[in-house]
Amino acid sequence: MRLLLDSHVVIWWLENPSELIPAARAAIANPANEAYVSAASVWEIGLKTAKGKLRIAAEFPTLLRSDGFVDLPIHVRHAERTLALPPHHGDPFDRMLIAQALEENLTLVSRDRWISAYGVPHLAA
Repeated sequence: MRLLLDSHVVIWWLENPSELIPAARAAIANPANEAYVSAASVWEIGLKTAKGKLRIAAEFPTLLRSDGFVDLPIHVRHAERTLALPPHHGDPFDRMLIAQALEENLTLVSRDRWISAYGVPHLAA
């Protein structure tokens, strides 16, 4: 399985893995699966940390790589896909993750319930 972690899933993985539903935690930890972290999530987490809304280790991207997560850059085709998405949700970071999951055939790991409105493969976190 190829997984894309939502930003809150990244935070829980690093800070409090027990917050994740056991099935999601097992899927992420399974070495047979590829788990991706989007540049959009790193950006979002970094912005929230800089604003004081979140406390997380500054080296969290390095920690993610050492845990075996794969970087997912943002490409023009991802941005184009966000423009074609229906307006179910307005958060640009979430819309980017949905577009990336659709474009790259990834299963989005998230606790957000509105994800299903986009028809993206989803694993509840």
